[in-house]
Parts: sequence; structure tokens; C-alpha cells
Amino acid sequence: MSGLIALLDDVAAIAKVAAASVDDVIGQASKASAKAAGAVIDDAAVTPKYVHGFEASRELPIIWRITKGSLRNKLVFLLPAGLVLSEFAPWAIPPLLMLGGAYLCFEGAEKVAHVLGLSEGHEDHPGKAEKPDDPAVLEEQKAEGAIKTDFILSAEIMTIALSQIPESTFWLEAAVLATVAVIITVAVYGSVALIVKMDDLGLTMANNGRLGLTRALGRGLVKAMPRFLKLLTVVGTMAMLWVGGSIIVHGLEELGFGAIGHWIHDAAVGVAHLVPASVQNATEWAATATMDGVFGLALGLLLIPVGEKVVTPIWRAVFNRKAQAA
Repeated sequence: MSGLIALLDDVAAIAKVAAASVDDVIGQASKASAKAAGAVIDDAAVTPKYVHGFEASRELPIIWRITKGSLRNKLVFLLPAGLVLSEFAPWAIPPLLMLGGAYLCFEGAEKVAHVLGLSEGHEDHPGKAEKPDDPAVLEEQKAEGAIKTDFILSAEIMTIALSQIPESTFWLEAAVLATVAVIITVAVYGSVALIVKMDDLGLTMANNGRLGLTRALGRGLVKAMPRFLKLLTVVGTMAMLWVGGSIIVHGLEELGFGAIGHWIHDAAVGVAHLVPASVQNATEWAATATMDGVFGLALGLLLIPVGEKVVTPIWRAVFNRKAQAA
């Protein structure tokens, strides 16, 4: 009997450790996911365009295909690569994070410049206007393009997540990264699925609603969705510039170049002292985020010529060659 009691005590102890580990994984995954906000919001804003022009019955299958591709990007390719870096080359994580931050700044600034008419953005893609006659082939191309774009954003998300995990065991890091991958993928593409089906829901309510209020709500929903997508794009762009600028500023501080970070901190504290004490913390955060975003925009504008004239042509040449070979 005493042996059974001892066994039960051991099982209870193991259960407590397991529960604590689960709490650690969920807590760290939540913090890491929050840090990846810029890339996540932009992903949710960009993805609906990949189902534009397809029949309503094909929208969810396309999104599901992109979702599976995104999970494959994160779990099969990026998670093992991140764990190898963390184990054997942790020194490489900050530079990679800064590279990803520079990419976020470039993407955000390019969108701003495109709106202002200062950049062609992605509209100058050779063959962009060429569309295959077969809807299945077009669907294949759209899904593959979305998964390729997702790989870049997923790499940034996973790198940000990896940088936020405190030094711990190999398996805890793996569990946190896997949890981040699943949480973010489900959140992004679940939201995208809801967004792209809102039009259909509104149209159904407008045409088939028994009450006038229902039909009016349906019409309002149909009219509101384009505006909502524009707002999401604006918020996503701002978040990209904020997160990208913050990553670069903190990375420079780690490399011993802390002047910009110190100036932003001092300026934010100065702004916070101008408001009542009850809102000083929030004001300091908002001021810091704004200045990080302005810095990210300035850096991104400087990177636009490099991205458009050097990186993008090389990227397209490589993937166009692969597509032609296939």
C-alpha cells in the first residue's frame, strides 16, 4: 500500500511539473506572439487579396491550402532552423532579427511611398497582367505566391519569437516555438477566413433577410468591408514600421550603438512628463512607438532603391527560373 501511495505521489509531482511547463510554454508563447504583432497584422491585411476574383465556393479551400503551407513553413523548415541557431549559433540571432526588422521597414515604407506616388511597389512585376485561362492553374499560382510571401513573414515571426524566449531547455524552446507557430497561423488565417466570408454573409442578409433591419445590416456589412480592409492595411503598415524600427533600434544598442535608442527614450520620457501621472506610462509607450515608427519609415525609404533595384530582381529571377524549369 505504501508503494502505491509513493507511486501516486510521484505521478502527482510529475503532473505538477508538466502543468508548470505547459504554463511556461503558453505564457512565453503569448509574449513572443505579441512581439510579432507587426508581421501578423500585415499578414492578415495582405492575404485576402489572394482569393480576390475567385468563386465564393473556392475561397475557403484556397485559404485552407495557404494555412497548411504556412504551418509547413513554420514547423518543418523554420522551427528546426531556429532551434539549430539557438543551440549552435545564438550570436547569429540578433543580426538575423535586424535583417528581418529592416525588411519590415522596407515593406512598410514601400507601401507609404506607393500611396504617395513615389514608388511602383509590386505593381511593376513582369507578366503581372498575364493570367492563365484555367481557373485551377490560377488558383495554384495564387496559393503558391501566398505561401512564398508567408515564408518571409513567418521567418520574421519565428525569429522575433525565438529572441523573446528566455534561456531554457531545448525542448521548452521547441514547444514554445511550435505553440507560437500554431497560435499565429490559426489567428491570422482564421481571421482571414472570417474577413473574406463577411461579404457573402452581408449579401445573404441583404437579399434573404426577413426583417428590414436584417437587410439593412447586410447592406451595411457589404459596404463596410472594403473600408475595414483599408483600415487593416493602414494599421498593418504602421505596426510594421513600429516593430521594424524598434527591432533595429534595440539591435543597434546591443551592438554598442545606443545613441538613437537613448535619444528616443529621453524624448519619450520628456513627452510623458507633460501629461498627468495617471497616463504617463501609456504616453511614454505611445511616444516611443511613434518615434520607432518614424525611424523605421526613414530607414525603409532609404532601403527602397536597394530593395526594388537589387533584391527584388534577384528574387524574381530565381523563382521565375524555378517556375520555368518546373
